[in-house]
Amino acid sequence: MPRTAANVVHPRDLATFAFRAVERFDAERHDMMLDQRNLIIAIVLSIAIVLGFEFLYNAPRLEKQRALEAERAKSQATTQAIPAPGAPTPAQPAPPGTPAVGPATAVPVESPRVQIDTPDVSGSIALVGARIDDLLLRNYRETTDRGSPPIRLLVKIGTASPYFVEHGWVSTTQGVVLPGPATRWTADRDVLRPGQPVTLAWDNGQGLRFERRYEIEGEFLFRVTQKVSNTGTMAVDLLPYALISRTDTPPTLGFFILHEGPIAVISNTLREPNYSDLQSGKPIEEKSTGGWAGFSDKYWLTAVMPEPQTEVKIRFAHSLADGRDKYQADFLGQTRTVAPGAAIEHASRVFGGAKEVRLLDRYADQFGIDRFDLAVDFGWFYFLTKPIFLLLDFFFRLLGNFGLAILLLTVLIKLLFFPLANKSYRAMNKMKLLQPEMEKLRERYGEDRQRMSQEMMALYKRVGANPMAGCLPIVIQIPVFFALYKVLFVTIEMRHAPFYGWIRDLSASDPTSIFNLFGLLPWGPPELYLLGGSIGAWPIIMGVTMFLQQKMSPQPPDPMQAKIFLALPFVFTIMLAPFPAGLVIYWAWNNVLSVLQQWVILKRMGQTPAGGAKTGGGAKPVK
Repeated sequence: MPRTAANVVHPRDLATFAFRAVERFDAERHDMMLDQRNLIIAIVLSIAIVLGFEFLYNAPRLEKQRALEAERAKSQATTQAIPAPGAPTPAQPAPPGTPAVGPATAVPVESPRVQIDTPDVSGSIALVGARIDDLLLRNYRETTDRGSPPIRLLVKIGTASPYFVEHGWVSTTQGVVLPGPATRWTADRDVLRPGQPVTLAWDNGQGLRFERRYEIEGEFLFRVTQKVSNTGTMAVDLLPYALISRTDTPPTLGFFILHEGPIAVISNTLREPNYSDLQSGKPIEEKSTGGWAGFSDKYWLTAVMPEPQTEVKIRFAHSLADGRDKYQADFLGQTRTVAPGAAIEHASRVFGGAKEVRLLDRYADQFGIDRFDLAVDFGWFYFLTKPIFLLLDFFFRLLGNFGLAILLLTVLIKLLFFPLANKSYRAMNKMKLLQPEMEKLRERYGEDRQRMSQEMMALYKRVGANPMAGCLPIVIQIPVFFALYKVLFVTIEMRHAPFYGWIRDLSASDPTSIFNLFGLLPWGPPELYLLGGSIGAWPIIMGVTMFLQQKMSPQPPDPMQAKIFLALPFVFTIMLAPFPAGLVIYWAWNNVLSVLQQWVILKRMGQTPAGGAKTGGGAKPVK
């Protein structure tokens, strides 16, 4: 066909045609994106939050810690030990007899000892230095194996990473000899037991007799009463103190949802500095009425606490000694004057053990210890996490298994949110029936986006549909999911709590692996883990139940939404694989309950369980 002016297409016309085609495509895509936006945002936020629970690390803090370590390495030759509370700074000479935290070699390991023997703890008190530096938790072991050694909380001086509790006095009276790290005390008995206290004694040769009485007040609670009798001719001013010394920075998990390190309640306010905060070299010191201070690990706590309503100074400090980090938590009491022929006493407590929630609550009520339950890191959602734990603990005492308690808790949560979820599922099905009407609106008002949006909103309002209905069941689970994750992660009651079958620890990830067919093949899981853990049986069960739940839901008409929904079970299976098994069991059981709930709703609306064709007139057309 010859080229003529009539059949030659001008490039400008091609450009105009292409521009209008792109414009129409953009309009249609914009309409589609309006329908997808809220759903995608909700899903992305949900995934981001879940990922953050497990994999978000405090990178600036670690970088700061590395910088401080490098700086300390340059100045190791000039570092000194931490003085006792109230003593002069290391740059000044300490008064004679003032105890100080030394290089952790002042007291030999073979020092004579008073044994500690209770149903919950065992260990000993060194008579040289009078320190509690040997404490084991009898009912807690390193692993789930019955032959595993018990948890060692406090460590003797002279061994690797000493960790001990010390009490004593600081004097503002010149020339007074006080008991120190090398002081050899005498004991009135060899074993400390419940109902059988032990008293240590020492005379300074200047008319002062020092006594230290140790009593067992609870499973992990000691009462220490210091007494000074003055048989001399001169009044002496003394200040009581208690300290916890920890050598070397302990390994921590580094998760942002868990605090591990120095911890205190100062005048009814929780303080949680990090080890790196203390490494700056400036002590943290505040006045307090009552309170407590110590070091918190994930499941264990060592703390010293004055009597309630007692005015003290609480301090955290750090130093380097022999190139090793030393951390100290202590409190210093008010000045007490012991006159000739008189005596003074000062009592305080030591906690060294597991952070059992009900135990901490009981000690707080019984002995007036301020906010002692905050030793468990329930976090900002304390109002939700602690009630969930108490409910789980109640169900555990009722059923005898924390796994069953989690299943029962899930049923209770489902019942609590049933009206909201029921309304949401019905709205989802209404959105499915609205698709033909929405297509007509797009055809009629495709060029007028504002009018089309108005007509769609009017349509939603007329039939009572909710475009966000698909997101709601996921969104309402996020706070509960987070709270349950915290409970499983931080409470020791969940540690080594077994379920049925292969789950021996609900706080740990599923130990099975898809890579060896769950133990059927003769090799272990690979060293290369997906997002921190291999895919076990329970994560796969969770993924299957999530897939079934989606098949029961009305399928989105948009292909992009359908692909996102189809990918979610696989994404969550991989993502939740390293999470605590108890959390995965909760999610899987929640999916099963959701499937049952959707099945009932769909049958009542006259639709097939797959959300497809009508079964006989129960579903009404949109008017």
